[in-house]
Amino acid sequence: MQLTEYMEAHGHEQLCVFTDTNVGLKAFIAIHDTTLGPALGGVRFWPHKTEDDALMDVLRLSKGMTYKSAAAGLDFGGGKALIVCSNDEKTEAMLRSFGKCVESLGGRYITTEDVGATTDDIEIISKETSHIAGLSLSLGGSGDPSEMTAYGIYEGMKACASEVWGHTSLRNRKVAVQGFGKVAYYLSKHLIQDDIKVIVADINSAAQARAKNMGLEVLNDADDIYNIECDIFAPCALGGIINDKTVPMLKCKIVAGSANNQLLEDKHASMLQNRGILYAPDYLINAGGVINISVEIGQEYSPNIAADRVAGIYEQIRLVIETSKQNSITTAAAADFIAEERINSVKSSKNI
Repeated sequence: MQLTEYMEAHGHEQLCVFTDTNVGLKAFIAIHDTTLGPALGGVRFWPHKTEDDALMDVLRLSKGMTYKSAAAGLDFGGGKALIVCSNDEKTEAMLRSFGKCVESLGGRYITTEDVGATTDDIEIISKETSHIAGLSLSLGGSGDPSEMTAYGIYEGMKACASEVWGHTSLRNRKVAVQGFGKVAYYLSKHLIQDDIKVIVADINSAAQARAKNMGLEVLNDADDIYNIECDIFAPCALGGIINDKTVPMLKCKIVAGSANNQLLEDKHASMLQNRGILYAPDYLINAGGVINISVEIGQEYSPNIAADRVAGIYEQIRLVIETSKQNSITTAAAADFIAEERINSVKSSKNI
């Protein structure tokens, strides 16, 4: 499929390509849909091997942000930026050049932190654009979104528990966490406070050490995570890990984690459902970060307001589950339905 055909088929409005050979910048900004408001989404740093891989990544992620904001009830559309480089290739000049790219879009896209980015990076980018969120707390921003993302996942897990076990308590349950980055770290803190057994898989030795320092069990072989008998499987690393190979391996009742694009294909939501596994749609349960950031935009940031809004993920997951049952569809399809219904209703009212 050609690029423009793909964009038309998936409802994308705009794709921007930026280069600055003086500083080594090669960046893409994808704007999926701005019906609900300006496109909000993070900038990701990733050394894709091919341009096609980079384009597909930024386009898929921007669409996910549209659905994330819509399902979470935010007045923002979906966008995403991708800078093709590794972390050790980042420079201040590159970040400032990217900031100028964002500024040139006149507010159609608001950037923030994503994979490979830090609050320090966001501060540098902000020197060149006002269309940015996720600044450090010292600068009046919302800071690192990881903790709020983890809180939202924890609330989403409780919503799933209420459906599967008839109550919200996770006490004495077992959770298998795939990946132990910042979100998984904060999520695990919530879980162990509830006397939940947490088992971790991560290929990174530093991440393994952090998990062990918290008293968590760490698997020697990260791939063994799929075979662990547990109550909840929490994917907190790469996408596409729910697939033909892994679905039959899972020994859990709930899949709920922070990773984006967890389902390799739509059919894998049905495969989970057929096995009696409740899937918490990734873009909704991991929306705590973007909800937190939204509290910063256009107003003074309040952590209490942010936490209250992130806690609303519980009710949103419950709504998805009920919609799924009422319409005999998967929870993934139910989340899409809720998001699309909101977007379409606003389009109709605007006569777009």
